[in-house]
Amino acid sequence: MSNLEELIERLCPDGVEYKTLGDVATISRGGNFQKKDFTEQGKPCIHYGQIYTRYGLFTDNTLTFINDECFAKQKYAEPNDIIMAVTSENIEDICKCVAWLGTEKVAVSGHSAIIHHSLDPKYLAYFFHSQHFFNQKRRLAHGTKVMEVTPDTLKSIQLPVPPLEVQREIVRILDNFTFLTTELAAELAAELAARQKQYEYYRDLLLTFKSNESTILNERTNERTRA
Repeated sequence: MSNLEELIERLCPDGVEYKTLGDVATISRGGNFQKKDFTEQGKPCIHYGQIYTRYGLFTDNTLTFINDECFAKQKYAEPNDIIMAVTSENIEDICKCVAWLGTEKVAVSGHSAIIHHSLDPKYLAYFFHSQHFFNQKRRLAHGTKVMEVTPDTLKSIQLPVPPLEVQREIVRILDNFTFLTTELAAELAAELAARQKQYEYYRDLLLTFKSNESTILNERTNERTRA
């Protein structure tokens, strides 16, 4: 029996309880700063557009900043909160999120939901990238060219809420898988690059020939030498 199975058997003898997100979290909207407000230095901020392409599941530092005056007017995520982009052009990207693991509060832009919760933040981030969550968000999303899931409707999301010790063991296991997957991807990328160089070398070698003109000149030179 694995450590996770032992924990579940000991701590959840009657099964893992399911709750709504509204039972374990408060959900609010982000603020109103835009990309034009970014500064070289200042207070940390996360723009919803960055969640799609520049962040993974977790982060403890931001890519961008805003000045103190702009920061004072914003909505904030506290350490361990989830920041979720709630608008997108497709169902795959909508509700993509990042867990904020930094030590200070961070400003959050509009088109985002700030989820303040009582769970392990990495456990919740993993859940929000699961098929179980995908199936539920599909039913909540509305719109055509631009799709949206409103923060209020997120409260109805059903999720398993095992004891914190079980959550942390699940996170440990998934973190290990993530590390191994990243490591394997790097190795495969290096191997692919090496094979590409090998292919290019042999392609050029096999398609390089002496021209007929060079062959004829060499033959005439050899004939003169023999004469």
